[in-house]
Amino acid sequence: MSESRLHLVPVRSRDAKKFARLWHRHHPPPAGQIFSLGAADEAGILRAVAVVGRPVARHLDDGTTLEVTTASDGTRNANSLLYGTAWRAAKALGYRRLITYTQAGESGASLRGAGWRILAHRRPRPGWHTPSQPRPDRGTSQIARTLWQAP
Repeated sequence: MSESRLHLVPVRSRDAKKFARLWHRHHPPPAGQIFSLGAADEAGILRAVAVVGRPVARHLDDGTTLEVTTASDGTRNANSLLYGTAWRAAKALGYRRLITYTQAGESGASLRGAGWRILAHRRPRPGWHTPSQPRPDRGTSQIARTLWQAP
């Protein structure tokens, strides 16, 4: 984990998803995306990525809202840098809202550091899969979550 100065870098979709697959603690990479970006250290080593796409929750997919997922190797302030930048980029593209979730046990420090605010606390619940529509449990059902929104 680096303590060096971070800077923004463009990241291709496949590279962002590969990084997320390697570093995200509990989710696979998002299926789709609108854009992605990264944070690299002074040596040019990618330390974190943000993948921004349509909200997973269909009722939030109103055409003006995006959802961001970040993955980091633990480098200090990398996620805060990406949360702030992702929101500025989304606004520049005409979007009016950017959201993300944290799971119970995650502090949300990076989000608070980027000025985000809590919108709601979601209680644990099972996934939406049914016997006729099986969906693999990725270990995230039955976990409380917090919904955050960019400032």
